[in-house]
Amino acid sequence: MKPAEKSNKFIQGALTLTVAALFIKILSAVYRVPFQNIVGDIGFYIYQQVYPIYGLALVFSTYGFPVVISKLYSERLNKHDLAGVKRLIFVSFLFLYLFGLVGFMVLYFGAEWIANVMKDPHLAILIKVISIVFLIVPVIAVIRGCFQGEGNMLPTAYSQVGEQFFRVTTILAAAVILMNEQFNLYIVGAGAAFGSVTGGFVAAVILITFIWVRRKRLQKPYFELSELIHYRDIKVIIKTLFIEGFAICISSMLLLFMQLADAFNLYSLLITSGINGEDAKELKGVYDRGQPLIQLGSVVATSMALSLVPLIASEKVKNNFDSLYEKIQLSLKVSITIGLGATVGLMAIMKPTNIMLFKNSEGSEVLSVLSAMVLLSSVIITIVSILQGLGLTIFPAIIMLIGFICKYFLNILFVPELGTWGAAASSNIALLIVAVILLFKLYITIKRPLISIGFLLKAASAAITMYIVLYGLLMMTDVTYSFGPDRLIAAIQALASVFIGGLIYLLIVIRWKLFSVEELTLLPFGSKIMKLFPKKNRS
Repeated sequence: MKPAEKSNKFIQGALTLTVAALFIKILSAVYRVPFQNIVGDIGFYIYQQVYPIYGLALVFSTYGFPVVISKLYSERLNKHDLAGVKRLIFVSFLFLYLFGLVGFMVLYFGAEWIANVMKDPHLAILIKVISIVFLIVPVIAVIRGCFQGEGNMLPTAYSQVGEQFFRVTTILAAAVILMNEQFNLYIVGAGAAFGSVTGGFVAAVILITFIWVRRKRLQKPYFELSELIHYRDIKVIIKTLFIEGFAICISSMLLLFMQLADAFNLYSLLITSGINGEDAKELKGVYDRGQPLIQLGSVVATSMALSLVPLIASEKVKNNFDSLYEKIQLSLKVSITIGLGATVGLMAIMKPTNIMLFKNSEGSEVLSVLSAMVLLSSVIITIVSILQGLGLTIFPAIIMLIGFICKYFLNILFVPELGTWGAAASSNIALLIVAVILLFKLYITIKRPLISIGFLLKAASAAITMYIVLYGLLMMTDVTYSFGPDRLIAAIQALASVFIGGLIYLLIVIRWKLFSVEELTLLPFGSKIMKLFPKKNRS
């Protein structure tokens, strides 16, 4: 394959994975709404308590390990080292199988202990169900890594979409069937947790099918002992998987770490503050309504900013530092602008959005505070991706762990006095600490200013203007609640506000020239956005 064709194949593959990842993230956020509507806030609390455990398995099989395996696989393939390729497959599978087996055993046999740490022993059955997915992770991660190493992203994309589609289908079907049969909510939760197993199984079947279809083009289907014994290479593979694999995984767990900290101590802290068990479960369930909103908001905010990361990595390889700096600045500007708009807009329309999605307005004030996570997480995810593009993988992982520790202990500090308000505040403070550290690291890495004060003031002014308009719009339309069902009126309010607020914010951003025409040409849909410029400024 010629270099140009190979480069084009990788670009197309990266685009395929990006589209698949965007679809998956949206689906993963959206399904929680009907699920909460079916099982209620307590049922939602039960599921969200164990979801971070599944999230860990998902990250291991989707991000860190396949990425590292694909890198090692590609290196050996380019050197025509077929024995090295076989050695990589064998060692990687063995390493991940041992890791998955340990994960399964810790979760399955330690389920009661983990549930007791969470102060809810009934969660043990859900943890045991989810533990099974760790036995499927090695197969998924190794096969995805090998295909990606060849530049073939379709198997990964199809398996990711299939995995999430069948997982969500299982979750919603189990919720409907088991609720209709009036099973205990923990059994309903276990049925939903089983979706992680069906999803993982489907992903493995899809990947194995791809191997079966191309079986005629495979080299020897067996491993010769002489090919596998190469202690220096085995050591390199294990070291790379352990250090780089786990580093990339941990760097991808930002929001997951926040949920994990809440799963381990928010409910127990609410109990120790004097709230009875059922009320604490309901409060946690209401608080967890924020997760799909944050996830969806951060997806919108980061999808455009992250489209520039491959360009950043490319400019670094070329040692084109001026262009590199410009693209880093643009990535940050995009994540701040969209993240700020999404955060402030969500804060303004949280009450009707809460009613539209979750039937009532309970916890709207807490969820408004939690909305700040959209901006903070968008900036953090963008900076982590930039640092990884610059070759820094270990540092972001360490900072993610620091963020988790901060969140856990800030919960202990704030929740007993402030309840879920304290949990929301602790999430924002922990993310702010992470963002400041990462910004400083990026600054000392490129040794140039990152964002101008003028840009920040313009962006903040645009967001405040949008908030004022939306606040006034909601005040004027609140009288319509007397003319129809609350949920219908709230839906009309929320959707109209999204359209009007988004349009106003976009027009202000364009008219105040937060982005130049040249910058917009680098972004997805930039040509569409440029039509909002005055004609004299388009060229």
